[in-house]
Amino acid sequence: MKKDLAILGTRGIPARHGGFETFAERLALYLVKQGWRVTVYCQADTAENLCEIDEWKGVRRVTISTNAPGAWGTMAFDFKAVRHVIEARPDVVLTLGYNTAVFSSCLRLSGINNIFNMDGLEWQRIKWSAPAKVWLWLNERIGCLVGNHLIADHPSIADHLATRVSRKKITTIVYGADRATRDRQHSVLSKYDLAGVPYGILIARPEAENSILEIVTAFSQRRRQAKLMVLGSYNGQQNAYHRRVLDAASEEVIFPGAIYDHAAVSALRANARFYLHGHQVGGTNPSLVEALGAGCAVIAHNNRFNRWVAGDSARFFSTVEECNACISELLADDELVDRLSAASLKRFEEEFQWSKILVDYERLLEKYARRYPKYAVQPGRAEGVMPEGDEM
Repeated sequence: MKKDLAILGTRGIPARHGGFETFAERLALYLVKQGWRVTVYCQADTAENLCEIDEWKGVRRVTISTNAPGAWGTMAFDFKAVRHVIEARPDVVLTLGYNTAVFSSCLRLSGINNIFNMDGLEWQRIKWSAPAKVWLWLNERIGCLVGNHLIADHPSIADHLATRVSRKKITTIVYGADRATRDRQHSVLSKYDLAGVPYGILIARPEAENSILEIVTAFSQRRRQAKLMVLGSYNGQQNAYHRRVLDAASEEVIFPGAIYDHAAVSALRANARFYLHGHQVGGTNPSLVEALGAGCAVIAHNNRFNRWVAGDSARFFSTVEECNACISELLADDELVDRLSAASLKRFEEEFQWSKILVDYERLLEKYARRYPKYAVQPGRAEGVMPEGDEM
């Protein structure tokens, strides 16, 4: 009999939005090959009240609509998905992120084992209002309480979670990426006149906590005879921070917008002279891992998260002046770029390959997969016995 997993917390597969969606796709396809029955809950932004079930590459998808905007729509989707899971009663649930962990308390009460990937320290992010930070902080606490087990994607996240729950309730499994190779003939290089031109690349959401203004300011302080590619959607007419970034940029900074072609982004990353990573908050960031897998020389914001992921061989900055110095150093020193590139690949091969990460996830999920008939009394509860896998 196939083991049955439900994946909650993403916008769905195939991946089109971010790191969690990419991970959900990779894990689901891997587990299907291992004989699991996997269901991924997908969000549809439509006014129709629908709940559709289909199959994609052997993965069962439950698509649920919401017609509320932004965060309200995500909350409505998460609530509906939890209700559907309670009726379906899979062997185990994997919830990616804790933003609506309060709804997952229903899974605990229903006796369904739920493993939380706790993501980063969402409530510390600059972009959130005070009420949003309170909501996220409370849901982090709730997720720690109601989850049967917690996954941290970074040792520092595990240390933080250990202030909330016992260490035995936490497993550290990092994020992965594919090894990328250089293709100097890729059409995207010609499209942006980058063939044969040294350039750096920055791939991040345009938010203050990602140090984009500092990086663009640092690059634009002098004539570089090089380019800086800043990927992402910038609307200077409606967003004040976006306007500040655009105004700080020299003519050598290119804003191509958001690029959703994975092959094009991979080619831009792999052919860059260096990758700039300004994230100040979080655990193992997918963009940084992908840069390591592409063999990029890395310049990263100096914090405990980035230092562990990139390793000591990368270059780190805390100020605009330090970022400027790092950029100048890497543009001037070919031998240093080669050395940092080799260090990135070594670090990637040590920690961040999917082959190991997916096996680690399957082993953990197998431990918490619980067999019981649908709509049965929760195992062990009638006798007052705590079922195997429950941890506080």
